[in-house]
Amino acid sequence: MTTTNSTLLYRHFHRIAWLAVALAACVIVFGAFVRLSNAGLSCPDWPTCYGKAAWPTHADQIVDHAATAIRPVDPSKAWREQFHRMIAGSLGVLVLALALLATRKRPQGWLHVIGAAVAVAVAIPLYMRGMHVAASALAIVGEGLLLFGALRWSNVDLARTSTLTLAVIIFQALLGMWTVTWLLKPVVVMGHLLGGLLTFSLLTWMAWRATDIPIRIANAAKLRRLLIIGLVLLGVQIALGGWTSANYAALACGTDFPKCAGQWWPPHDFREGFVLWRGIGVDYEGGILDNQARIAIQLAHRVVALLVFGHLLALAIRLLRSPGLRGWGSLLGLLLCAQVGLGIANVVLSLPLRIAVLHNAGATALLFVLVSLLARVRAPDA
Repeated sequence: MTTTNSTLLYRHFHRIAWLAVALAACVIVFGAFVRLSNAGLSCPDWPTCYGKAAWPTHADQIVDHAATAIRPVDPSKAWREQFHRMIAGSLGVLVLALALLATRKRPQGWLHVIGAAVAVAVAIPLYMRGMHVAASALAIVGEGLLLFGALRWSNVDLARTSTLTLAVIIFQALLGMWTVTWLLKPVVVMGHLLGGLLTFSLLTWMAWRATDIPIRIANAAKLRRLLIIGLVLLGVQIALGGWTSANYAALACGTDFPKCAGQWWPPHDFREGFVLWRGIGVDYEGGILDNQARIAIQLAHRVVALLVFGHLLALAIRLLRSPGLRGWGSLLGLLLCAQVGLGIANVVLSLPLRIAVLHNAGATALLFVLVSLLARVRAPDA
């Protein structure tokens, strides 16, 4: 990773980046609330909600819209899904602003970013008119422009990271659309969660680099390796958590813990539980797997949780022993213990909505700590 030269950045760039980090966290947590409250299909069309830019406040407002054939109108849930889309759209605007600011001094920098934004903006009404092939082609063009620019540029002014983040945001919008149109397909739901957390991670890294407050320590290289391992393990665990949620496997073991369905290793079906692609046209709301497949998913989530806990606990202890990092070590240890406690409470209390949402927020907070340290820890100046 290249050290950012803060003199090349627009003076308020770091403030906009931190605002984007905060908004991204809100989008992730509110998205978890939407998913866990079974409101993910409450607006069956995209990007409107039963043809409305906002959402219907009464069921009798929508009579003959095509979306009613997929789901009857439920205003108590529709606002959740559409509001989530609105704050996600606001995040997209902030990321677009960051990309424009970071690339303003690059040759054809704005051309890449504005060209991509225009292509995506034109694709949306085309999609709404049923011109899906043309809309997809424009979305691909937009992504291609951003990726081409990111590959050309260095990251000294965060041009590369900002354009990659915008590319991820655009793909996130596509995943959000597919989540609805493909009826909560588990691999898409899991991908949407991972995309949101990847966006949050990129923004966090970018905000710290723009703020430019490094932590200089002698063993920076070794600590960074441990942080990267922790990020990989946490990413796998988050993916398993998303797969568990998307397949409605959180209570596959009943309310037993640490046992599962009264046994340490009950009958399970890993092969069926981890089929990623099952075709299009199936309504996945409520899940379609039998309980042995769901038990396999839950067992995998628990086993990897042990690996993550062991590594992050060792990392927290190491940070506590390092001058200048004790505060981060304490924070990591507290968040780790809280996250384990929330995971156990999810099971034994039969998945209360508040605790389930907090469990998602806890994963986001752990990610913030690891990415923050990775962005700030550097070797001493020569």
